[in-house]
Amino acid sequence: MKTVDNLLKKKGSQIWAIAPDASIYEAVSMMAEKGIGALLVMEGEQLNGIISERDYARKVILAGKSSRQTPVKEIMTTAVLCAKLEQSVEQCLALMTDKRIRHLPVADGGKVVGLVSIGDLVKEIIAEQQFIIEQLEHYIAGQV
Repeated sequence: MKTVDNLLKKKGSQIWAIAPDASIYEAVSMMAEKGIGALLVMEGEQLNGIISERDYARKVILAGKSSRQTPVKEIMTTAVLCAKLEQSVEQCLALMTDKRIRHLPVADGGKVVGLVSIGDLVKEIIAEQQFIIEQLEHYIAGQV
């Protein structure tokens, strides 16, 4: 069973963040530039929240707000769940499915050390299952 720590070592622990006072336009521009769906909202090393494309669609566009004048802190999700390095990929996927979230910051000792998406977790589970299938096929082929 792979852990989040294993996943981050393979994927990398790059964190993209924005300040709470930055405009939503800046946040969306950064997400587009980086090809990502969410940004951590941080002041220094302090995690204040998370903002996603979903937040933009639901809390800006549908609410008729201006993305250039509205700060990120007005629409960010402040109750952010975090994973721990020792948690399994399966545990994180279950948590994200249950809470209906797509991005999960990873914390170690109160410090954010990475971010995993639901796509990262699904890809890792599929790769692990594929490896097991290949091993079983080799075992069965050797038995015939």
